[in-house]
Amino acid sequence: MSVDLDATPQVAVERLAVGRGTVAPAPAALRPSPSEIAAPAVRVGVIGYGYWGPNLVRNLCEVPDFDVAVVSDRRPQRLAQAKQRHPTVTTTTDCNEIFASSAIDAVVIVTPVSTHFDLALAALRAGKHVLITKPVTASAEQAVTLIEAAAEVNRVLMVDHTFIYTGAVQRIHDLVESGALGQLYYYDSVRVNLGLFQHDVNVLWDLAVHDLAIMDYILGELPRAVAATGASHIPGQPVDVAYLTCFFSENVLAHHHVNWLAPMKVRRTLIGGDRQMIVYDDLEPSEKVKVYDKGITLSAEPEAIYQSLVGYRTGDMWAPQVSLTEGLHVEVMHFLDCVRRGSRPLTDGESGLRVVRILEAATRSLAQNGQPVSVET
Repeated sequence: MSVDLDATPQVAVERLAVGRGTVAPAPAALRPSPSEIAAPAVRVGVIGYGYWGPNLVRNLCEVPDFDVAVVSDRRPQRLAQAKQRHPTVTTTTDCNEIFASSAIDAVVIVTPVSTHFDLALAALRAGKHVLITKPVTASAEQAVTLIEAAAEVNRVLMVDHTFIYTGAVQRIHDLVESGALGQLYYYDSVRVNLGLFQHDVNVLWDLAVHDLAIMDYILGELPRAVAATGASHIPGQPVDVAYLTCFFSENVLAHHHVNWLAPMKVRRTLIGGDRQMIVYDDLEPSEKVKVYDKGITLSAEPEAIYQSLVGYRTGDMWAPQVSLTEGLHVEVMHFLDCVRRGSRPLTDGESGLRVVRILEAATRSLAQNGQPVSVET
């Protein structure tokens, strides 16, 4: 099947912070099995060596249990760069060589989203495990087909939702899951920068996909509906500024602002509950997560109806310890473990499907000038 493309010593997964001032081992799902550390190297073929491909190849090459055998890209100049950085890696402009090779165990797909489905399906049908960059596919229907194909051949299908594997997001997930924030009120994120403009997807599919994956992992449920507004400021090009609101049960609101036209780079998320609130700033060098003991109290006294019903509580701020290990490194180690054990990835095909369902609903809402649209389940 021909597809047109546009496209150190082993370091164990570092421990993730799980409590104020305490550190514990990473969850078992992110930890390699000691009995499998001496297993043969997993041979990998990488398709796509554009913007993100070099980062994945670098991380794969840093893990001795991976053998990056082949890098494929249709652009010879990109392959020359790959060869210069990694002299032992074979390069090819024909990705079908990867599918046809019985020596390749897994395929990593780092190409434009329009090519994801055909490439991943070809890899799965060739009996390869698949790690695919975000978003998993251009439609929910395609994602469902890949999930079914992976199940049929008993192969791992994993989505590159990198931020899920960072210490900061893991810590936030633990705090929310433990109930430390109390009843959730809102989830608010901003992800803006100048560029990089994409031609095949709009800013929601390029930038909001990160925040939707993080939100899906932390909140653990699909929104009931979404409303999206946006605009394109370059004639004939996709929407470059967008605002997406997600409506959840229990009166929880989530709002995402994404923008390719911002004068500065911002990566900030606020999560508010009735007990505590979190500020997550991915650009902070050390204290990426800050927990504020602030909130409101509601009076239950009958006479309070004639007075102020709301009281304000202001407490301390603390910054929990989080692992600063590169999320992409943790992710490829997790992929290795899933391939060897045949286990389900933290960011599996279902995770990718949920994010695409939200993006599809957002796209329909954009076309309807921001009218709320139900998210299919």
